[in-house]
Amino acid sequence: MSIQVQPFGPPSLTHLLSKLPIPDSQVLTIDPALPVEDAAEDYARKLRQAFQGDTVPVFDLLILGVGPDGHTCSLFPGHPLLQEREKIVAPIGDSPKPPPQRVTLTLPVLNAAQSVIFVATGEGKAAVLKRILEDQESALPAAMVQPRTGALCWFLDEAAARLLSVPFEKHSTL
Repeated sequence: MSIQVQPFGPPSLTHLLSKLPIPDSQVLTIDPALPVEDAAEDYARKLRQAFQGDTVPVFDLLILGVGPDGHTCSLFPGHPLLQEREKIVAPIGDSPKPPPQRVTLTLPVLNAAQSVIFVATGEGKAAVLKRILEDQESALPAAMVQPRTGALCWFLDEAAARLLSVPFEKHSTL
């Protein structure tokens, strides 16, 4: 099953999804009208319905970003949600980055995915990418994303990769 997830997506993502032949029933959204705790519960219910039979949803592909502090999916360094193992979706009411209230998938869901792709661009990500990819600083949330049976790939531009000394493939731009 391939399900597209669009939590609070930017207008460009909404526009993109409207152009693809994806039935509305396969686009699961977080309801921003609900209080954050209720929105997380509602979204978890939607995922359980979509992924019936799976204790933890197994996405075919997750495309994630990484913040300059190593956060991903609204999972921030040192935050208690990094220890969450029971919930598949969790509310965060004290985000260190605006907006303060968010809904996020938890690490068990991220690590159950078949494939995870991180996309990072810009010089502002270079230092944290070195910490994650070379120093293997496992306390950073993005470093904690290690699919159990799937693939993990990083797509970086030259500015983001500028501090890396490990070999990496360089591709031309389109």
